[in-house]
Amino acid sequence: MHSEFLYDTARKWFFLIPPIFGPLQFFIDAPFGRFAPSNDSIFVVDGIKSWIIMELFSPISFIAVLYRGPWAASLSAMSTPQVILTSLFIIHYLNRAIISPLRTPSRSKSHIVMPLFAMIFNIVNGALMGTYLASPTASAFLAGAFSRPSFWAGTILWACGFIGNILHDEVLLNIRRKSKAKGKRNENKLGKEHYAIPHGYLYRYISYPNYFCEWLEWFGYALAAAPLPALISLTETMRTVQPPWLFFWAEVLFMISRAYRGHQWYHKNFPEYPKERKAVVPFIF
Repeated sequence: MHSEFLYDTARKWFFLIPPIFGPLQFFIDAPFGRFAPSNDSIFVVDGIKSWIIMELFSPISFIAVLYRGPWAASLSAMSTPQVILTSLFIIHYLNRAIISPLRTPSRSKSHIVMPLFAMIFNIVNGALMGTYLASPTASAFLAGAFSRPSFWAGTILWACGFIGNILHDEVLLNIRRKSKAKGKRNENKLGKEHYAIPHGYLYRYISYPNYFCEWLEWFGYALAAAPLPALISLTETMRTVQPPWLFFWAEVLFMISRAYRGHQWYHKNFPEYPKERKAVVPFIF
């Protein structure tokens, strides 16, 4: 019972915190990436190593509670839809935490507060997702998953978002690779890394298609994995919203403000930046 109480409490706070702290980033720059500190303070850490460490906390906590949590289950005891959704989560973080950063030629440093915050977020999120997938609620909902169009639509959306994320990240990686090959590391005087205007795919319409594709990915996952939360009242929403929807909710609220600030940064530093591009949602925002 104590574990279930902790799970429900964590779900509640994971719903309440993003709308409180996410909008703050409309007014301040999160100190990583293009906004990373340029000094050599002990609080400024390596971008690639810190990224790998902080992202690995999510699949580790996910797997730990999946098999050791309040509704721990063995792989053989899980239904096929549960196994599929577990695999999708692990695949995402295998790419995000290991493959992608190891393929990155260089990455801006980060203030240590960012990876520390990300570690906390990933531990809680991974634990919530793993606990949910092993829970009676998920087992009951996913019992008839293959007969529901929402499961297949969600899985397809997840795959489209995952592939789109990789494609658009590759555009950014190619900019970094070319600059490194040509020795342009500080050519634009915009910090320790080289930045240029990305082109191709959804970059034609928005500045942050990698963010947009990640939202598509986790919206699809939530659609496949969990029932829609009740939107009757705030209390009822907090009671019924499940971790896959909480993850999507948190991603949008924390990332939309960063996309807006980054979009402004592009316009400020590149006078030729395409005026028709939106920040993160094609034709809208």
